[in-house]
Amino acid sequence: MFYSTQYSSPLGVITLASDGTHLVGLWFDGQKYFGGTVTQPMEEKNDLPVFHTVTNWLNRYFAGESPSAASLPLAPNGTDFRKEVWQILLEIPYGEVITYGQISEKIAARRSLAHMSSQAVGGAVGHNPISIIIPCHRVVGSNGKLTGYAGGTDKKLWLLNHEHAELSHKAARS
Repeated sequence: MFYSTQYSSPLGVITLASDGTHLVGLWFDGQKYFGGTVTQPMEEKNDLPVFHTVTNWLNRYFAGESPSAASLPLAPNGTDFRKEVWQILLEIPYGEVITYGQISEKIAARRSLAHMSSQAVGGAVGHNPISIIIPCHRVVGSNGKLTGYAGGTDKKLWLLNHEHAELSHKAARS
């Protein structure tokens, strides 16, 4: 069984999903792949302890703090490759950005490969089921340009500006 609740953010309504113990999803309304990793219907249940913990984290984040995701019980559902990419996303410091190519290089090095596809990394980043907390918004194109974001590039830009991330002039205009 999966459970959901709603969170009102400065960027609109966010749906949180849980298996009862862990956070398995966090999506903006209308987000691409909304609920895609939840394999069963969700029942609204606002009083789960995990939702209180995540709501507190989000309140702190939107208040300008840099709360650690390590304190949250995250359980994103995906392939081993996607989980590997999402783990790298969790390592990106608040207010910093990384490119798809840099993630590809990290995975290639960890796997002792000569090369890893940036497009495959992009697919994994785009299917991240726990937006904001697993910070896929901190991934930019090789030229520093903002690229796709399942929640919308307007939200990506807002989140990066909120974190005071250093963006190239080109990215800030995107």
